[in-house]
Amino acid sequence: MTIGVLEVNLVDARGLKGSDFLNKIDPYVLIQYRSQEHKSLIAKGRGSNPRWNQKFTFRVEYPGADDQPKLLLKIMDHDTFSSDDYLGQTTIHLKELFEFGVENGTSELRLQKYRVVDSRSQSYSGDIRVGVTFTPRVETETYLQEFGGWKESQR
Repeated sequence: MTIGVLEVNLVDARGLKGSDFLNKIDPYVLIQYRSQEHKSLIAKGRGSNPRWNQKFTFRVEYPGADDQPKLLLKIMDHDTFSSDDYLGQTTIHLKELFEFGVENGTSELRLQKYRVVDSRSQSYSGDIRVGVTFTPRVETETYLQEFGGWKESQR
């Protein structure tokens, strides 16, 4: 099993469609990898073209229980006096990224645009720009025995 770090570089979005009056949305992103979740800053007053420029890290165990690992980005609109509105989401599949990283020591999905889709209506809701890097650290059984627990000294 390989343990590693997944770094997500959340840059910006364009053309987000919101349901607020005059499209005055305050977008943020919930980024989920398996049971781990991070929340971006709220882009107050940025409307449909927010900029975040934030990095997030996740702990990765590969291969894991999920044979189709993915990163889910849910774009939300922060509302002060009511519950936040769902704007759409995108999914980034990570299996090839992890495989390449394990083989080569690191791998990267360069900064690129992903389509944001409203999963309920299956309609296009804008684009989001994200880059993803995976850096593995191989933990072998020998490593765990030598450094992960008590080892009897010899006299």
